[in-house]
Amino acid sequence: MSHPHPHQHPVVEHDDLHRKLKARHLTMIALGGAIGTGLFVASGASIAQSGPGGALLAYCLIGLMVYCLMTSLGELAVHMPVAGSFVTYSALYVDEGFGFALGWNYWFSLAVTIAVELTAAQLVMQYWFPEVPGIYWSAGFLALMFALNAFSVKGFGEAEYWFAMIKVVTVVVFLCVGVLMILGILKGGPQSGWHNFTTGEAPFVGGLPGLFAVAMIAGFSFQGTETVGVAAGEAADPGRTIPRAIRQTFWRILLFYVVAILIIGVLIPYTDPNLLRNDVTDVGVSPFALVFQHAGLAFAAALMNAVVLTALLSAGTSSMYVSTRILYGLAVSQRAPRALAKLTPNGVPFNALLVTTGIGALCFFSSLFGDKAVYLWLLNTSAMTGFFAWLGIAVSHYRFRKGLLYQGYKVSDLAYRSPLYPFGPIFAGVLCLVIVGGQNYQAFTDIPGRWQEIVSTYIGVPVFLALWLGYRIVRGTRMIDYEDMPFELVKKD
Repeated sequence: MSHPHPHQHPVVEHDDLHRKLKARHLTMIALGGAIGTGLFVASGASIAQSGPGGALLAYCLIGLMVYCLMTSLGELAVHMPVAGSFVTYSALYVDEGFGFALGWNYWFSLAVTIAVELTAAQLVMQYWFPEVPGIYWSAGFLALMFALNAFSVKGFGEAEYWFAMIKVVTVVVFLCVGVLMILGILKGGPQSGWHNFTTGEAPFVGGLPGLFAVAMIAGFSFQGTETVGVAAGEAADPGRTIPRAIRQTFWRILLFYVVAILIIGVLIPYTDPNLLRNDVTDVGVSPFALVFQHAGLAFAAALMNAVVLTALLSAGTSSMYVSTRILYGLAVSQRAPRALAKLTPNGVPFNALLVTTGIGALCFFSSLFGDKAVYLWLLNTSAMTGFFAWLGIAVSHYRFRKGLLYQGYKVSDLAYRSPLYPFGPIFAGVLCLVIVGGQNYQAFTDIPGRWQEIVSTYIGVPVFLALWLGYRIVRGTRMIDYEDMPFELVKKD
Protein backbone atom coordinates (compact mmCIF):
# COMPACT_ATOMS: atom_id res chain seq x y z
CA MET A 1 0.00 0.00 0.00
CA SER A 2 1.36 3.41 -0.92
CA HIS A 3 2.17 5.79 1.91
CA PRO A 4 0.50 9.21 2.03
CA HIS A 5 2.58 12.29 1.32
CA PRO A 6 3.89 14.10 4.42
CA HIS A 7 1.80 17.19 3.77
CA GLN A 8 -1.38 15.14 3.88
CA HIS A 9 -0.88 14.32 7.55
CA PRO A 10 -2.35 16.57 10.19
CA VAL A 11 0.18 18.12 12.54
CA VAL A 12 1.37 15.43 14.97
CA GLU A 13 2.20 16.62 18.47
CA HIS A 14 5.81 16.19 19.65
CA ASP A 15 6.20 17.62 23.13
CA ASP A 16 9.12 18.03 25.54
CA LEU A 17 7.28 17.43 28.79
CA HIS A 18 9.14 15.62 31.55
CA ARG A 19 8.00 12.02 32.17
CA LYS A 20 7.91 12.00 35.96
CA LEU A 21 4.44 10.61 36.82
CA LYS A 22 4.20 7.04 38.13
CA ALA A 23 1.13 4.76 38.12
CA ARG A 24 0.12 5.82 41.64
CA HIS A 25 0.27 9.47 40.56
CA LEU A 26 -1.87 8.80 37.48
CA THR A 27 -4.49 6.93 39.47
CA MET A 28 -4.75 9.62 42.10
CA ILE A 29 -4.78 12.45 39.55
CA ALA A 30 -7.84 10.88 37.92
CA LEU A 31 -9.45 10.29 41.31
CA GLY A 32 -8.61 13.85 42.35
CA GLY A 33 -10.26 15.24 39.24
CA ALA A 34 -13.38 13.11 39.63
CA ILE A 35 -14.01 13.21 43.40
CA GLY A 36 -15.02 16.77 44.11
CA THR A 37 -18.25 18.77 43.91
CA GLY A 38 -19.94 15.96 41.98
CA LEU A 39 -19.76 13.58 44.93
CA PHE A 40 -19.50 15.76 48.02
CA VAL A 41 -21.81 18.64 47.05
CA ALA A 42 -23.91 17.87 43.94
CA SER A 43 -24.89 14.29 44.87
CA GLY A 44 -27.71 15.74 46.98
CA ALA A 45 -29.23 17.33 43.86
CA SER A 46 -29.26 13.93 42.13
CA ILE A 47 -31.45 12.34 44.79
CA ALA A 48 -33.63 15.44 45.18
CA GLN A 49 -34.34 15.63 41.44
CA SER A 50 -34.97 12.01 40.47
CA GLY A 51 -35.23 10.13 43.76
CA PRO A 52 -32.84 7.45 45.06
CA GLY A 53 -33.73 4.94 42.33
CA GLY A 54 -33.41 7.46 39.51
CA ALA A 55 -30.07 8.68 40.85
CA LEU A 56 -28.72 5.12 41.11
CA LEU A 57 -29.86 4.26 37.58
CA ALA A 58 -28.33 7.44 36.13
CA TYR A 59 -24.99 6.90 37.88
CA CYS A 60 -24.85 3.23 36.80
CA LEU A 61 -25.57 4.15 33.17
CA ILE A 62 -22.98 6.92 33.12
CA GLY A 63 -20.56 4.58 34.93
CA LEU A 64 -20.91 1.94 32.20
CA MET A 65 -20.40 4.60 29.54
CA VAL A 66 -17.28 5.87 31.32
CA TYR A 67 -15.84 2.34 31.48
CA CYS A 68 -16.31 2.01 27.71
CA LEU A 69 -14.62 5.38 27.20
CA MET A 70 -11.72 4.57 29.51
CA THR A 71 -10.86 1.35 27.66
CA SER A 72 -11.04 3.26 24.35
CA LEU A 73 -8.82 6.02 25.72
CA GLY A 74 -6.42 3.43 27.12
CA GLU A 75 -5.89 1.90 23.67
CA LEU A 76 -5.23 5.32 22.13
CA ALA A 77 -3.07 6.65 24.98
CA VAL A 78 -0.77 3.60 25.07
CA HIS A 79 -0.38 3.87 21.29
CA MET A 80 0.41 7.62 21.46
CA PRO A 81 1.05 9.03 24.99
CA VAL A 82 0.95 12.80 24.42
CA ALA A 83 -0.29 15.74 26.52
CA GLY A 84 -2.92 16.60 23.89
CA SER A 85 -4.52 13.18 24.45
CA PHE A 86 -7.94 12.76 22.82
CA VAL A 87 -7.70 16.26 21.31
CA THR A 88 -4.68 15.09 19.29
CA TYR A 89 -6.36 11.76 18.49
CA SER A 90 -9.47 13.55 17.20
CA ALA A 91 -7.33 15.69 14.88
CA LEU A 92 -5.40 12.65 13.59
CA TYR A 93 -8.21 10.12 13.21
CA VAL A 94 -11.40 12.18 12.70
CA ASP A 95 -10.85 15.71 11.39
CA GLU A 96 -8.41 18.51 12.16
CA GLY A 97 -11.29 20.93 12.70
CA PHE A 98 -12.97 18.48 15.06
CA GLY A 99 -9.78 18.22 17.12
CA PHE A 100 -9.42 22.02 17.12
CA ALA A 101 -13.00 22.55 18.36
CA LEU A 102 -12.74 19.72 20.87
CA GLY A 103 -9.46 21.05 22.26
CA TRP A 104 -10.64 24.59 22.81
CA ASN A 105 -13.99 23.43 24.20
CA TYR A 106 -12.37 20.97 26.60
CA TRP A 107 -9.82 23.50 27.75
CA PHE A 108 -12.60 26.00 28.47
CA SER A 109 -14.67 23.30 30.19
CA LEU A 110 -11.89 22.43 32.63
CA ALA A 111 -10.94 26.06 33.15
CA VAL A 112 -14.59 26.72 34.06
CA THR A 113 -14.45 23.69 36.37
CA ILE A 114 -11.75 25.53 38.32
CA ALA A 115 -14.24 28.36 38.82
CA VAL A 116 -16.96 25.88 39.82
CA GLU A 117 -14.75 24.27 42.47
CA LEU A 118 -13.68 27.68 43.80
CA THR A 119 -17.28 28.90 43.95
CA ALA A 120 -18.30 25.82 45.94
CA ALA A 121 -15.22 26.21 48.17
CA GLN A 122 -16.09 29.75 49.18
CA LEU A 123 -19.63 28.59 49.98
CA VAL A 124 -18.22 25.85 52.18
CA MET A 125 -16.08 28.45 53.97
CA GLN A 126 -19.28 30.26 54.98
CA TYR A 127 -19.87 27.32 57.33
CA TRP A 128 -17.11 28.73 59.54
CA PHE A 129 -16.85 32.37 58.48
CA PRO A 130 -20.29 33.60 57.34
CA GLU A 131 -19.29 37.27 57.59
CA VAL A 132 -16.20 37.10 55.34
CA PRO A 133 -16.91 37.97 51.67
CA GLY A 134 -16.49 34.92 49.42
CA ILE A 135 -14.29 36.78 46.96
CA TYR A 136 -11.39 36.74 49.46
CA TRP A 137 -11.55 32.96 49.75
CA SER A 138 -11.70 32.56 45.98
CA ALA A 139 -8.64 34.75 45.48
CA GLY A 140 -6.62 32.88 48.11
CA PHE A 141 -7.58 29.42 46.86
CA LEU A 142 -6.89 30.37 43.24
CA ALA A 143 -3.40 31.55 44.26
CA LEU A 144 -2.80 28.23 46.06
CA MET A 145 -3.84 26.18 43.00
CA PHE A 146 -1.58 28.28 40.79
CA ALA A 147 1.38 27.78 43.11
CA LEU A 148 0.94 23.99 43.18
CA ASN A 149 0.85 23.90 39.36
CA ALA A 150 3.77 26.30 38.91
CA PHE A 151 6.24 23.87 40.51
CA SER A 152 7.58 20.77 38.75
CA VAL A 153 5.17 18.12 37.50
CA LYS A 154 6.56 15.65 40.02
CA GLY A 155 5.77 18.07 42.85
CA PHE A 156 2.23 18.47 41.54
CA GLY A 157 1.84 14.69 41.22
CA GLU A 158 2.98 14.14 44.79
CA ALA A 159 0.74 16.88 46.21
CA GLU A 160 -2.27 15.58 44.27
CA TYR A 161 -1.54 12.04 45.44
CA TRP A 162 -1.89 13.00 49.10
CA PHE A 163 -4.82 15.36 48.50
CA ALA A 164 -6.68 12.55 46.76
CA MET A 165 -5.73 10.09 49.48
CA ILE A 166 -7.55 12.26 52.05
CA LYS A 167 -10.67 12.12 49.89
CA VAL A 168 -10.45 8.37 49.37
CA VAL A 169 -10.06 7.70 53.10
CA THR A 170 -12.99 10.02 53.84
CA VAL A 171 -15.28 8.26 51.37
CA VAL A 172 -14.33 4.87 52.81
CA VAL A 173 -15.07 6.10 56.36
CA PHE A 174 -18.40 7.54 55.16
CA LEU A 175 -19.35 4.24 53.52
CA CYS A 176 -18.51 2.35 56.71
CA VAL A 177 -20.50 4.77 58.92
CA GLY A 178 -23.40 4.67 56.47
CA VAL A 179 -23.53 0.87 56.46
CA LEU A 180 -23.41 0.80 60.28
CA MET A 181 -26.32 3.27 60.38
CA ILE A 182 -28.35 1.20 57.92
CA LEU A 183 -27.72 -1.93 60.01
CA GLY A 184 -28.82 -0.09 63.14
CA ILE A 185 -25.45 -0.36 64.87
CA LEU A 186 -25.09 3.42 64.75
CA LYS A 187 -28.04 5.74 65.34
CA GLY A 188 -29.60 7.14 62.16
CA GLY A 189 -31.75 10.18 61.55
CA PRO A 190 -35.48 10.22 62.34
CA GLN A 191 -36.31 9.60 58.66
CA SER A 192 -33.57 7.07 57.87
CA GLY A 193 -34.41 3.67 56.45
CA TRP A 194 -35.18 1.69 53.32
CA HIS A 195 -38.67 3.22 53.28
CA ASN A 196 -37.03 6.27 51.68
CA PHE A 197 -37.00 4.26 48.46
CA THR A 198 -40.83 4.14 48.50
CA THR A 199 -41.65 7.50 50.13
CA GLY A 200 -43.76 9.82 47.99
CA GLU A 201 -42.90 9.36 44.33
CA ALA A 202 -39.73 7.36 45.13
CA PRO A 203 -37.78 5.48 43.94
CA PHE A 204 -38.14 7.28 40.57
CA VAL A 205 -39.05 10.95 40.84
CA GLY A 206 -39.61 13.39 38.01
CA GLY A 207 -39.84 10.79 35.25
CA LEU A 208 -37.61 11.03 32.17
CA PRO A 209 -36.79 14.76 32.60
CA GLY A 210 -35.52 14.05 36.10
CA LEU A 211 -33.39 11.17 34.82
CA PHE A 212 -31.84 13.34 32.11
CA ALA A 213 -31.12 16.10 34.61
CA VAL A 214 -29.35 13.67 36.95
CA ALA A 215 -27.44 12.14 34.03
CA MET A 216 -25.90 15.58 33.48
CA ILE A 217 -24.95 15.80 37.18
CA ALA A 218 -23.57 12.24 37.04
CA GLY A 219 -21.65 13.16 33.91
CA PHE A 220 -20.11 16.14 35.63
CA SER A 221 -19.29 13.92 38.61
CA PHE A 222 -17.45 11.33 36.51
CA GLN A 223 -15.68 13.92 34.36
CA GLY A 224 -12.04 13.87 35.32
CA THR A 225 -11.53 10.15 34.77
CA GLU A 226 -10.25 10.97 31.28
CA THR A 227 -7.41 13.01 32.81
CA VAL A 228 -5.41 9.77 32.86
CA GLY A 229 -5.07 10.13 29.09
CA VAL A 230 -3.84 13.72 29.40
CA ALA A 231 -1.35 12.85 32.14
CA ALA A 232 -0.01 10.09 29.84
CA GLY A 233 2.16 12.78 28.24
CA GLU A 234 4.15 12.96 31.47
CA ALA A 235 3.90 9.30 32.50
CA ALA A 236 6.90 7.04 33.00
CA ASP A 237 6.52 3.74 31.10
CA PRO A 238 3.05 4.63 29.70
CA GLY A 239 2.51 1.15 28.19
CA ARG A 240 2.36 -0.35 31.69
CA THR A 241 1.14 2.51 33.87
CA ILE A 242 -1.79 3.79 31.77
CA PRO A 243 -3.85 0.54 31.50
CA ARG A 244 -3.27 -0.16 35.19
CA ALA A 245 -4.31 3.34 36.23
CA ILE A 246 -7.43 3.27 34.03
CA ARG A 247 -8.60 -0.06 35.48
CA GLN A 248 -8.04 0.98 39.09
CA THR A 249 -9.53 4.44 38.65
CA PHE A 250 -12.78 3.30 37.10
CA TRP A 251 -13.63 0.61 39.63
CA ARG A 252 -12.80 2.82 42.59
CA ILE A 253 -14.88 5.72 41.30
CA LEU A 254 -17.85 3.49 40.42
CA LEU A 255 -17.72 1.89 43.89
CA PHE A 256 -17.48 5.26 45.62
CA TYR A 257 -20.25 6.94 43.65
CA VAL A 258 -22.82 4.16 43.33
CA VAL A 259 -22.51 2.93 46.93
CA ALA A 260 -22.41 6.49 48.27
CA ILE A 261 -25.59 7.41 46.37
CA LEU A 262 -27.25 4.24 47.69
CA ILE A 263 -26.34 5.08 51.30
CA ILE A 264 -27.44 8.72 51.01
CA GLY A 265 -30.72 7.59 49.42
CA VAL A 266 -31.42 5.23 52.32
CA LEU A 267 -30.45 7.64 55.09
CA ILE A 268 -31.87 10.91 53.72
CA PRO A 269 -35.31 11.16 52.04
CA TYR A 270 -35.30 12.92 48.68
CA THR A 271 -37.78 15.44 50.18
CA ASP A 272 -35.24 16.65 52.76
CA PRO A 273 -35.11 20.47 52.35
CA ASN A 274 -31.36 20.46 52.99
CA LEU A 275 -30.59 18.54 49.79
CA LEU A 276 -29.41 20.75 46.96
CA ARG A 277 -32.27 21.39 44.53
CA ASN A 278 -32.78 23.48 41.42
CA ASP A 279 -33.57 26.49 43.61
CA VAL A 280 -30.34 25.83 45.54
CA THR A 281 -31.59 26.24 49.10
CA ASP A 282 -28.06 25.75 50.48
CA VAL A 283 -25.14 24.72 48.29
CA GLY A 284 -22.82 24.69 51.29
CA VAL A 285 -24.54 21.70 52.93
CA SER A 286 -22.94 18.43 51.90
CA PRO A 287 -25.09 15.26 52.03
CA PHE A 288 -22.05 13.65 53.69
CA ALA A 289 -22.21 16.20 56.51
CA LEU A 290 -25.98 15.64 56.84
CA VAL A 291 -25.45 11.90 57.30
CA PHE A 292 -22.86 12.47 60.02
CA GLN A 293 -25.19 14.95 61.74
CA HIS A 294 -27.98 12.35 61.70
CA ALA A 295 -25.56 9.92 63.36
CA GLY A 296 -25.11 12.42 66.17
CA LEU A 297 -21.49 13.13 65.25
CA ALA A 298 -21.54 16.93 65.39
CA PHE A 299 -17.75 17.26 65.37
CA ALA A 300 -17.51 14.83 62.44
CA ALA A 301 -19.89 17.05 60.47
CA ALA A 302 -17.57 20.04 60.91
CA LEU A 303 -14.61 17.83 60.02
CA MET A 304 -16.49 16.66 56.93
CA ASN A 305 -16.81 20.24 55.75
CA ALA A 306 -13.03 20.56 56.03
CA VAL A 307 -12.63 17.40 53.94
CA VAL A 308 -15.13 18.75 51.40
CA LEU A 309 -13.01 21.89 51.17
CA THR A 310 -9.87 19.78 50.59
CA ALA A 311 -11.71 17.81 47.92
CA LEU A 312 -12.85 20.93 46.10
CA LEU A 313 -9.36 22.45 46.08
CA SER A 314 -7.83 19.15 44.95
CA ALA A 315 -10.31 18.77 42.08
CA GLY A 316 -9.72 22.38 41.06
CA THR A 317 -5.93 21.90 41.13
CA SER A 318 -6.26 18.77 39.00
CA SER A 319 -8.51 20.61 36.52
CA MET A 320 -5.94 23.41 36.29
CA TYR A 321 -3.21 20.86 35.56
CA VAL A 322 -5.16 19.08 32.81
CA SER A 323 -6.54 22.21 31.13
CA THR A 324 -3.03 23.70 31.07
CA ARG A 325 -1.70 20.55 29.34
CA ILE A 326 -4.55 20.60 26.81
CA LEU A 327 -3.75 24.22 25.94
CA TYR A 328 -0.06 23.34 25.71
CA GLY A 329 -0.91 20.44 23.39
CA LEU A 330 -2.94 22.76 21.17
CA ALA A 331 0.02 25.15 20.96
CA VAL A 332 2.53 22.38 20.18
CA SER A 333 0.30 21.09 17.37
CA GLN A 334 -0.07 24.66 16.00
CA ARG A 335 -3.74 25.01 16.93
CA ALA A 336 -3.08 27.70 19.54
CA PRO A 337 -0.56 30.58 19.77
CA ARG A 338 3.00 29.23 19.83
CA ALA A 339 3.83 31.25 22.97
CA LEU A 340 1.59 28.91 24.96
CA ALA A 341 4.00 26.03 24.26
CA LYS A 342 6.85 27.61 26.22
CA LEU A 343 8.14 25.47 29.10
CA THR A 344 9.96 26.41 32.29
CA PRO A 345 13.21 24.55 33.14
CA ASN A 346 11.06 22.30 35.36
CA GLY A 347 8.87 21.30 32.42
CA VAL A 348 5.81 23.41 33.30
CA PRO A 349 3.94 25.18 30.43
CA PHE A 350 3.86 28.49 32.31
CA ASN A 351 2.14 30.72 29.74
CA ALA A 352 -0.64 28.18 29.27
CA LEU A 353 -0.97 28.04 33.06
CA LEU A 354 -1.33 31.84 33.26
CA VAL A 355 -4.11 31.92 30.65
CA THR A 356 -5.96 29.03 32.30
CA THR A 357 -5.73 30.71 35.70
CA GLY A 358 -7.27 33.83 34.19
CA ILE A 359 -10.35 31.86 33.13
CA GLY A 360 -10.51 30.34 36.61
CA ALA A 361 -10.88 33.88 37.91
CA LEU A 362 -14.43 33.76 36.52
CA CYS A 363 -15.31 32.50 39.99
CA PHE A 364 -15.09 36.10 41.17
CA PHE A 365 -18.31 36.82 39.31
CA SER A 366 -20.14 34.54 41.72
CA SER A 367 -19.69 37.18 44.40
CA LEU A 368 -21.08 39.88 42.15
CA PHE A 369 -24.15 38.13 40.75
CA GLY A 370 -25.13 35.71 43.52
CA ASP A 371 -23.12 32.65 44.49
CA LYS A 372 -25.71 29.93 44.04
CA ALA A 373 -27.17 30.84 40.66
CA VAL A 374 -23.72 31.25 39.10
CA TYR A 375 -22.58 27.96 40.67
CA LEU A 376 -25.32 25.97 38.92
CA TRP A 377 -24.85 27.83 35.63
CA LEU A 378 -21.12 27.11 35.60
CA LEU A 379 -21.73 23.47 36.55
CA ASN A 380 -24.15 22.97 33.64
CA THR A 381 -21.83 24.70 31.16
CA SER A 382 -18.87 22.59 32.19
CA ALA A 383 -20.81 19.31 32.15
CA MET A 384 -22.19 19.96 28.66
CA THR A 385 -18.73 20.58 27.20
CA GLY A 386 -17.33 17.51 28.94
CA PHE A 387 -19.73 15.29 27.00
CA PHE A 388 -18.21 16.63 23.77
CA ALA A 389 -14.82 15.40 24.97
CA TRP A 390 -16.24 11.94 25.67
CA LEU A 391 -17.89 11.91 22.24
CA GLY A 392 -14.51 12.77 20.73
CA ILE A 393 -12.87 9.81 22.50
CA ALA A 394 -15.55 7.41 21.22
CA VAL A 395 -15.42 8.61 17.60
CA SER A 396 -11.61 8.76 17.58
CA HIS A 397 -11.24 5.19 18.86
CA TYR A 398 -13.81 3.82 16.42
CA ARG A 399 -12.10 5.41 13.42
CA PHE A 400 -8.60 4.65 14.77
CA ARG A 401 -9.34 0.91 14.79
CA LYS A 402 -10.95 1.11 11.31
CA GLY A 403 -7.93 2.92 9.88
CA LEU A 404 -5.53 0.50 11.55
CA LEU A 405 -7.13 -2.50 9.83
CA TYR A 406 -7.48 -0.61 6.52
CA GLN A 407 -3.71 -0.03 6.39
CA GLY A 408 -2.97 -3.71 6.91
CA TYR A 409 -2.13 -3.77 10.60
CA LYS A 410 -3.58 -6.36 12.95
CA VAL A 411 -5.31 -5.63 16.25
CA SER A 412 -2.73 -7.87 17.90
CA ASP A 413 -0.08 -5.30 16.89
CA LEU A 414 -1.42 -2.95 19.57
CA ALA A 415 0.27 -2.93 22.99
CA TYR A 416 -3.12 -2.45 24.71
CA ARG A 417 -6.48 -3.40 23.20
CA SER A 418 -9.92 -2.30 24.35
CA PRO A 419 -11.93 -5.43 25.21
CA LEU A 420 -15.26 -3.75 24.31
CA TYR A 421 -14.64 -2.66 20.70
CA PRO A 422 -16.85 -1.96 18.74
CA PHE A 423 -19.68 -1.96 21.32
CA GLY A 424 -17.83 0.39 23.69
CA PRO A 425 -17.30 3.43 21.48
CA ILE A 426 -20.69 3.03 19.74
CA PHE A 427 -22.62 2.75 23.02
CA ALA A 428 -20.72 5.63 24.61
CA GLY A 429 -21.05 7.88 21.55
CA VAL A 430 -24.80 7.31 21.18
CA LEU A 431 -25.45 7.82 24.90
CA CYS A 432 -23.45 11.06 24.85
CA LEU A 433 -25.59 12.38 21.97
CA VAL A 434 -28.83 11.32 23.68
CA ILE A 435 -27.91 13.03 26.95
CA VAL A 436 -26.67 16.23 25.30
CA GLY A 437 -29.80 16.45 23.12
CA GLY A 438 -32.34 15.47 25.75
CA GLN A 439 -31.00 17.05 28.93
CA ASN A 440 -33.65 19.81 28.90
CA TYR A 441 -36.04 18.75 26.16
CA GLN A 442 -39.11 19.64 28.26
CA ALA A 443 -38.17 23.34 27.96
CA PHE A 444 -39.08 23.22 24.25
CA THR A 445 -42.75 22.75 25.20
CA ASP A 446 -42.82 26.38 26.32
CA ILE A 447 -40.29 28.13 24.08
CA PRO A 448 -41.52 31.73 24.49
CA GLY A 449 -41.45 31.45 28.27
CA ARG A 450 -38.26 29.41 28.68
CA TRP A 451 -36.00 30.59 25.87
CA GLN A 452 -33.35 31.84 28.30
CA GLU A 453 -33.26 28.41 29.93
CA ILE A 454 -32.86 26.74 26.52
CA VAL A 455 -30.01 29.06 25.55
CA SER A 456 -28.14 28.54 28.85
CA THR A 457 -28.52 24.76 28.49
CA TYR A 458 -27.56 24.30 24.85
CA ILE A 459 -25.19 27.22 24.18
CA GLY A 460 -22.27 24.80 24.02
CA VAL A 461 -23.63 23.05 20.91
CA PRO A 462 -23.58 25.99 18.44
CA VAL A 463 -20.25 27.19 19.88
CA PHE A 464 -18.67 23.77 19.26
CA LEU A 465 -20.12 23.55 15.72
CA ALA A 466 -19.00 27.11 14.91
CA LEU A 467 -15.41 26.33 15.95
CA TRP A 468 -15.41 23.07 13.99
CA LEU A 469 -16.94 24.41 10.79
CA GLY A 470 -15.03 27.70 11.02
CA TYR A 471 -11.70 25.83 11.16
CA ARG A 472 -12.70 23.63 8.23
CA ILE A 473 -13.61 26.66 6.12
CA VAL A 474 -10.49 28.69 6.99
CA ARG A 475 -8.00 25.79 6.74
CA GLY A 476 -9.82 23.81 4.05
CA THR A 477 -9.70 20.58 6.04
CA ARG A 478 -11.90 17.50 5.69
CA MET A 479 -12.48 14.16 7.39
CA ILE A 480 -9.23 12.20 7.60
CA ASP A 481 -9.22 9.29 5.15
CA TYR A 482 -8.26 5.89 6.53
CA GLU A 483 -5.22 5.71 4.25
CA ASP A 484 -3.95 9.07 5.55
CA MET A 485 -4.00 8.17 9.26
CA PRO A 486 -0.55 7.99 10.89
CA PHE A 487 0.30 4.69 12.62
CA GLU A 488 4.09 5.00 12.75
CA LEU A 489 4.12 4.10 16.45
CA VAL A 490 2.49 0.70 15.86
CA LYS A 491 5.05 -2.08 15.70
CA LYS A 492 4.12 -5.04 13.54
CA ASP A 493 4.91 -8.58 14.65
